[in-house]
Amino acid sequence: MSETVAWWLTIAAFVFTYAGLAVGRLPWLRTDRAGIALAGAALTLALGLLTFDDAVKAVDFATLALLLGMMVVVAYLRHAGFFEAVADGVLARVHSPVGILAVTMSLSAVLSALLVNDVACLALAPLVLHMARRRKLDPRPHLIGLAVASNAGSVATLTGNPQNMIIGGLSHVSYLRFAARLTPIAVLSVVVAFLVTWLVFRSALAATAAPAEEQGEEPPKEQPRHPRHRRLLVKSLLVTVVTVGFFFAGFPMAVVALAAAGFLLLDRVNPTKVYQEVDWPLLVMFAGLFVVVHAFEVRVLAPSGVEKWPVLQHHPIDVLSGASAVLSNVVSNVPAVLLFKPVILAMPAESQEVAWLALAMSSTLAGNFTVLGSVANLIVVEAARKERVTITLLDYCRVGVPVTVLTLLLGVAWLTFVPY
Repeated sequence: MSETVAWWLTIAAFVFTYAGLAVGRLPWLRTDRAGIALAGAALTLALGLLTFDDAVKAVDFATLALLLGMMVVVAYLRHAGFFEAVADGVLARVHSPVGILAVTMSLSAVLSALLVNDVACLALAPLVLHMARRRKLDPRPHLIGLAVASNAGSVATLTGNPQNMIIGGLSHVSYLRFAARLTPIAVLSVVVAFLVTWLVFRSALAATAAPAEEQGEEPPKEQPRHPRHRRLLVKSLLVTVVTVGFFFAGFPMAVVALAAAGFLLLDRVNPTKVYQEVDWPLLVMFAGLFVVVHAFEVRVLAPSGVEKWPVLQHHPIDVLSGASAVLSNVVSNVPAVLLFKPVILAMPAESQEVAWLALAMSSTLAGNFTVLGSVANLIVVEAARKERVTITLLDYCRVGVPVTVLTLLLGVAWLTFVPY
């Protein structure tokens, strides 16, 4: 096969995969994003653009192992009733609507940074919705605040979201160094998100909160939740704390996460319940995209001389941040991050670390732009819909658009002007 033919075939496979990811499905079919990525990888192999051995080498199994391990850890925390216990213990002590919003967003940000933002929203959204209804509050500002804070908070660590986990595996930036550089941006972004949410929904937040029973009304039906299991809760918390401690200490994150998951699985809890909470399609999508992007790197980017592009050598932070923010809202942040992998690896060595940090920051904060910007947003909106609470596109964008623009500008400025 000639290089020209291989170039065009690679472009075709790449466009097929990323166009399918952007749309979310294939016309007249029910194929999801995981299936599209897998089909793209299979097409790449079938066309002879990569050998099978090269495709296997292209898959970053350390990233997949880290994500799988963290999913198992979080699943045990959920089954032990950890999220319900935290929400009950914190939200029950706050009564003003603005205070509840502040606590909700702070809790969402912290849990997203330490665990995974998608899971934090999955666990907290029903609890926040139930709390708002019990106190006769408009649930929209609290749910939207929950979503934008989860994205902003997850910027802080390598385990905050799936795209950061990928960046951790590709960049080899340590957990501690990553957190030290991006945690200030995450904190400032959460503050900005709170102020914007309060400003947009200040009328709704001016109401006085009171339990329904104090108003002489029947309280809403209790939200179904995981039963509290004290022994499992203690075990899961200890494992989580030790795991995060090892992350900060610089131990290999994939090995630590798998060890934590393996230790938790040595229990009397039915593992089938845990496996059901693992996002297997996401792992499949990652594997498929690793193959497609590697073929694009070898067949298209390498011959183009990307390492000599002046714009990447002199403006890595603002160019990468702007490009990833746009692309993250077109094809989603995980595919966007993988697409930038060969570009960053081709940059001068002294620019690569700050480029990875800029990519992590921008691809995550860009998720707040619209409801479709991140899975966390969709989880919150879907949880609200199931309880007959409608969060319209306008409701979300009134908060998400200004939060995204302001926090991205803040993040670029911080990485550009604050020394490290």
